[in-house]
Amino acid sequence: MDRKGDMMQIQRVPALVLCVMLLLAVLGCGGAPAERVGSYEVTDAQGHVVTFEKKPVRVLNYALWLDDVVLGLVPSERLVGIDHLADDPNSSNIVGIAEQIPVKLNQPSAEQVMALRPDVVFLDAGRDAAVAESLRDLGIRVVACEKPRSADEVRAAVRLVAAALGEEEKGGALIAAYDAACQTLADRVAAIPPAERKTVLVISMSPTFGNRGGLFDHLCTMAGVVNGAAEIGLEEGQSLTKEHILAVNPDVLIVPVWNDHGSYDIDKFNREYLDDPALQTVQAIRTQQIVRPHEGYIYNASQDMVFGAQDIAHLAYGNLIEQPVGRHLTVAE
Repeated sequence: MDRKGDMMQIQRVPALVLCVMLLLAVLGCGGAPAERVGSYEVTDAQGHVVTFEKKPVRVLNYALWLDDVVLGLVPSERLVGIDHLADDPNSSNIVGIAEQIPVKLNQPSAEQVMALRPDVVFLDAGRDAAVAESLRDLGIRVVACEKPRSADEVRAAVRLVAAALGEEEKGGALIAAYDAACQTLADRVAAIPPAERKTVLVISMSPTFGNRGGLFDHLCTMAGVVNGAAEIGLEEGQSLTKEHILAVNPDVLIVPVWNDHGSYDIDKFNREYLDDPALQTVQAIRTQQIVRPHEGYIYNASQDMVFGAQDIAHLAYGNLIEQPVGRHLTVAE
């Protein structure tokens, strides 16, 4: 058949078939997952509807936990900057990745953000509400995310970030990896008899960190330990005092290691508690059950919080629970 005949044959394709072919192309049916076609919307944690014309390529986060979530979904090349503590071994579990990202940021100004030309900025809906409004006023696309404290909240945060990045399938895969890691830990913890469960208390630079209902409280439940602060009824906003430490009388006392890249004397801070004569009768101090965590895990509000729970379990029960080393859940290619 000649070229003219070919063209006539193509023209005779029924209109219904063309419509079906177009629909299949838009939906990406069959074969490998297709790239998004056209714009899409997500509703963030503040109720703002955010529109994307295409998948964002240049990504900026306003919190280390959000760096963890984003890096669980996409390669580091997509980040135009990263939190200034991401390369601090005492504060981060993504040091190796952070070292590959030259721009380190600590609550960047609007001018710094604009200079980086991000396609989207993810930030903490609670801590950075005012920043979010300022950036939106400048025309910068912002997705506010609720900082997780529990497993359900981690799943919600991952779904939101994945949807904004146009990576829903990877979001589902990351949640599946998180759930599998949680189940593995739960199976190990289940082997510890109830009578042998330890009471743990955390001393933190943030004196309300260990309170009932917070991140640390949930990690303690996952780790199979009793959170002493919650046990005596410390609620959100209430600071841990030395009197509270005496009241809890913990089996294990977790003390901070953060030193701001070596510029802060954390040992002096800890000695204010550990050398206090009034606290020498505390079980953990008397038996020297003073432990130092990997803060990149126990303060981590991302999918990697499961390793925070594992770290607490290891600190309490020793080699019954393996210590997490160099762990970061990611499905990024």
